Formats: sequence, C-alpha cells, structure tokens
Amino acid sequence: MDKPYDFRDRSFMFASDVVAFCRIVANRDYIIRRLAGQLVDWAGSMGANLEESADGQTKPDFIAKEFIALKEAREARYWLRLIAHSEPPLRGRAAPLVQEASEWVAMLTTSVKTAKSNPSRGNKHV
Repeated sequence: MDKPYDFRDRSFMFASDVVAFCRIVANRDYIIRRLAGQLVDWAGSMGANLEESADGQTKPDFIAKEFIALKEAREARYWLRLIAHSEPPLRGRAAPLVQEASEWVAMLTTSVKTAKSNPSRGNKHV
C-alpha cells in the first residue's frame, strides 16, 4: 500500500501500525510491555504534534511543534530498535516500523530546517 503524502495522514497510519505491533508485544514479559507502552506514547505524540503544527498560530509555533514531532520520531525509533534487539523473534515485524520511523526523522529534519531557513515558509497567518 502506498504511503499517504499528507504528513498527518501518514503519521496516523504510522501510529496505527505501532499500536498493532504493540498488541503483539503486549503478550511478552513485563519489561517488553513497558517498552511497548513507551513506544505507543512517542509514536502517538509525534502524530498529535503534527496535527497541532498544521494550525500553528505563528511561524515559531509551527517550528516548535514540528521540532517536537521530530524528537518524538527519534524516540519512537529508539524504542522500536530496543524492542527488536531485546526480542529477536520480533525483529522482522519491527523492521518496517524502524524504517518508517527513520523516514520520519529525515522528513521532519528537512521540514524544520526549511521552515527555519525560509522567511516566508510557515507564515500563513501573516
């Protein structure tokens, strides 16, 4: 299935995929379940911040929310990698999510850099 172009739609799909993955992980031991809880928090927060950035009140507000989403994407990738490393049978299921999280890090890094460097970018309310 093709990934949506819209950041908000794609981030929703990513969070939904993470929830599905974590339902599988929830059948593991206590430590892995805790890691899965962290993962759901960060993947969901990434999408929530992208939703908020779409209607940023100012350019700095837009940049701040995009930057928070970037930080959350990095954390989601970290938790995915940690779960995959700690539970080798889950590596195959985690790999596409790690790749998607890495793509998010790249896309959001570019978005933040572009918004910071372009004087008119993100000034829709001016």
